[in-house]
Amino acid sequence: MHGIEWLNRPGTTGETWSPITGCTPISEGCANCYARRMAKRLAGRFGYPAEDPFRITAHWDKLDDPYRWKKPRTVFVCSMGDLFHENMPWLWIERVFNVMTAYENRKHTFIVLTKRARHMREFVSRCYPGLAQCSSHIWGGVTCENQERADERVPELINTPFAVRFVSAEPMLGPVDLTPWLGFLPTRLWGMSSAEAGTWIDDHGPYLDWVPCGFETGPGARPGDLGQARDLRGQCKAAGVPYFFKRAGPGQETPADLLVRQWPGEAT
Repeated sequence: MHGIEWLNRPGTTGETWSPITGCTPISEGCANCYARRMAKRLAGRFGYPAEDPFRITAHWDKLDDPYRWKKPRTVFVCSMGDLFHENMPWLWIERVFNVMTAYENRKHTFIVLTKRARHMREFVSRCYPGLAQCSSHIWGGVTCENQERADERVPELINTPFAVRFVSAEPMLGPVDLTPWLGFLPTRLWGMSSAEAGTWIDDHGPYLDWVPCGFETGPGARPGDLGQARDLRGQCKAAGVPYFFKRAGPGQETPADLLVRQWPGEAT
């Protein structure tokens, strides 16, 4: 079993793949970044620069790894950095996408997660505008550790052409209301004519397909609120969107009602 729980999808092997590493803090969720801690441990080894191990660095010897995996894998892309960092050359990002979109790699599911939602939208929309139609095995997501980041990042994600879009509420540092992006409830269409309802749907779709959530762990972990996680679970359940609770924080046990682990495509 992989240490990143949502990589353990039935029928696949969980995998991390980091042909590019490195990042810089951008918001509250970065304070206790596990990737930065790990990069410091690896400084001077395995391609991590000794003097600044978390700077943007290419590891092109890792680029072709997906071609070598014979069985289907669920792959967390660039788990040791942010693929859409503002200093990332678009040519580098394109090299990663060319591997993910290759016919030989369609048996894998690639999960791309960023805090730089605008940069992601700009790149994918310009370079891969038909991605949703031809590459359903590539999922795109944004981290939203609180409501401010959700309001900032989710609209950018919604306008990025991924077949599967998700929000990672991890580390969950405050309440997060995703109802505007979880699908149209029937009550929103009451009183509308069919033409008005069709226009409303066109203007407000598409929506989120998955919401994983979890609390911070490791050194200096900030406490999470189980009530806020339950509220987010309730939002997803009402909209029929898969919800995945990853883990509670240090000293907390995960209550039975939060042992929910669903993936896109499953019945909710």
